[in-house]
Amino acid sequence: MMKKILLLSDTHSFLDPRVLGYAKKADEIWHAGDIGSFDVTDSLQAIKPLRAVYGNIDNAAIRQHFSAELFFKIEGVTIFMTHIGGKPKKYAKGISEKLLALKPDIFICGHSHILNVAYDDNKSLLYMNPGAVGKHGFHKKQTMLQFEVENGKAQNLMVIELGG
Repeated sequence: MMKKILLLSDTHSFLDPRVLGYAKKADEIWHAGDIGSFDVTDSLQAIKPLRAVYGNIDNAAIRQHFSAELFFKIEGVTIFMTHIGGKPKKYAKGISEKLLALKPDIFICGHSHILNVAYDDNKSLLYMNPGAVGKHGFHKKQTMLQFEVENGKAQNLMVIELGG
């Protein structure tokens, strides 16, 4: 059964009300860290199931509630998500080894505030960083990703820009 995913990151305690409209259309919401406040995750969880990892700005309470990494399978697609992951050819310390060991179909991270989706031929995986949807940081536009997972593949990827 096809699942619609809304992927976001780096809210830094700010949840733009426009995010909620996209969240309502998703089957699941995934947050790749730097949540900032339980207000963000509570609002998202009130709409749809949420999978989230904590980021480097998140406090002890958030770190106790969420994991640093998630590794799961959905609709035949294996996902590995963490906050600080780097990017293909320049992964953060220890990430390459984890990717080789876990062999995910999709690797998701946040942290950079730069939206980037690329296929990593060396690791045979789809790399996804949704950029930042919060207001805090150097990014000029708030961005998220929306896509579907079905029958072992990701499809119908769409970049969502909320503007500045």
